[in-house]
Amino acid sequence: MNFSHAIARKPGADFALGITTRDLGPPDYDLMLAQHETYVQTLAYQGLDITILEPLPNFPDAYFVEDTAIITPQVAVITRPGAKSRQGEEDSIESALSSYRPTLRIQPPGTVDGGDVLMDGNHFFIGISKRTNQDGAAQLGKILERFGYTWTAIQVRTGLHLKSSLSLVSPNTLLVTTKTSQHPAFEGYDKIILDQDEELAANTLCINNGLIIPHGFPGTRAKLEKLGLNLIELDMSEARKMDGGLSCMSLRF
Repeated sequence: MNFSHAIARKPGADFALGITTRDLGPPDYDLMLAQHETYVQTLAYQGLDITILEPLPNFPDAYFVEDTAIITPQVAVITRPGAKSRQGEEDSIESALSSYRPTLRIQPPGTVDGGDVLMDGNHFFIGISKRTNQDGAAQLGKILERFGYTWTAIQVRTGLHLKSSLSLVSPNTLLVTTKTSQHPAFEGYDKIILDQDEELAANTLCINNGLIIPHGFPGTRAKLEKLGLNLIELDMSEARKMDGGLSCMSLRF
């Protein structure tokens, strides 16, 4: 959770043509740009050096850069996104990352979305979802093992990605939905269980000395305040309409 760099991509004018399962109203491009700019400024305020990529033509979801790579201190694993319409986004991310890390790639028929991968120290949780398949998870796991990491595959029960339902908010503490909290892989963790009507707040972003949380979930904020964390609240309404969250819009390393 200590980072010095981040990569983000500006949303394109076609961002509303991206994939979404939510019905939260029509997305607003100007508001999306303003919220994204505030997001990037917040990462910089937390001490990160930001690389901002330009919109990727014909890839309306490409600003969700987290899905295209898994970054460890030793290697960057370039994924193969699970949605066919997003396959190709990863090529430009590999170019952006190659000056920072050696890169390895997930190969067909494997698919992996970074939103399905949660790193906790030397251990990784890899969600098996509509976007990450068993083959992709196994490929990623084998690569991680080469660099001394361990991993656990978890069937995603709710939400688009594993990190749609949980996030690590402090050492050994998860913010998590009720259903995901019951998975045996998370025994031993302290858990902050989200209220059912605030489960969209599950995706947070712990960076250096701050925890970035989504605006509009007062019950969740009240629970997190008890931890004594430095909370930074951001309005991510437009990304949320497109199935996005706080972690989705950057790669941190």
